[in-house]
Amino acid sequence: MAQAILLQDVEKLGERGDVIDVSAGYLRNYLIPRKLAQPATAGSIADAQRRVEAAERAQREAAERAGENADLLRRTVLTIPHAAGEDGRLFGSVTAQEIVDAVQQARGIRLDRRKVALDQPIRATGTYMVTVEVHDGVTAEVKTIVTPQ
Repeated sequence: MAQAILLQDVEKLGERGDVIDVSAGYLRNYLIPRKLAQPATAGSIADAQRRVEAAERAQREAAERAGENADLLRRTVLTIPHAAGEDGRLFGSVTAQEIVDAVQQARGIRLDRRKVALDQPIRATGTYMVTVEVHDGVTAEVKTIVTPQ
C-alpha cells in the first residue's frame, strides 16, 4: 500500500487534503496522471496540514467578518429615492440590484443581488424590511425607505 495526499475531492476516497492508503498501481496509473493526488512524504503531509489549517482559519475569519457586517446592516437605514406618481406608486420598481447599490454606497459592503430576499420588487413608496444574506447562513434585516423623487 502506498500513501497519497488528495489534491481534489475524489468520490469514495476522500476530500482534498486527506492522507489515504491506496495501491501503488492505482496511485501511479490513475490518481497522479489526473492530478487527483500526489505521493505522501513527510514534507507533503506537513504542507497539506498547513493548507487545511489556513483554509479553516480563512473560513473562521470570513464568518466573523460576515457577523460584523450583518450587525452593521441591521443598524443601517437605506433611503432610496425613486420616481413616483401622486398616489405613491412607483414608475417602475425598486429591485434587488438597487438595494445592493444602496448598501454599497452607504456602508461599502459588497453583496450579491441574488442574496437579497425580495419576494416581489417594491412598487410603492414606504418603509420595508428587506432580508439580505451576508454570508452562508448569516442574514440581516435592512430597513429600506423608498421616497418619491
